[in-house]
Amino acid sequence: MYAIIVTGGKQYRVEQGDIVYIEKLDVEADSEVKFDQVLAIGEEGSVKVGAPVVEGASVSAKVIKNGKGKKLNIITYRAKKHSARRMGHRQPFTKVEITAING
Repeated sequence: MYAIIVTGGKQYRVEQGDIVYIEKLDVEADSEVKFDQVLAIGEEGSVKVGAPVVEGASVSAKVIKNGKGKKLNIITYRAKKHSARRMGHRQPFTKVEITAING
């Protein structure tokens, strides 16, 4: 059984037991999270698609950790001005394990 959920402005296809890196949630590690925006649920040979979400469906997950991704280096260069600027960015994430798909 799989589900397509929406969190952080992105869509994820998840199954029970999957470990997913999603946009940062404001929750502590080792806590439970429930995703109510389920776009579709699929089983062997059948798919239930919502309009826009499946009524009564939810996905439960356990938060493993919060962290930051790998560093991205950004260089801004201005031609003929002898000017350059170097910046870095590390995107925060939340690592979750899908524990149950209900619905």
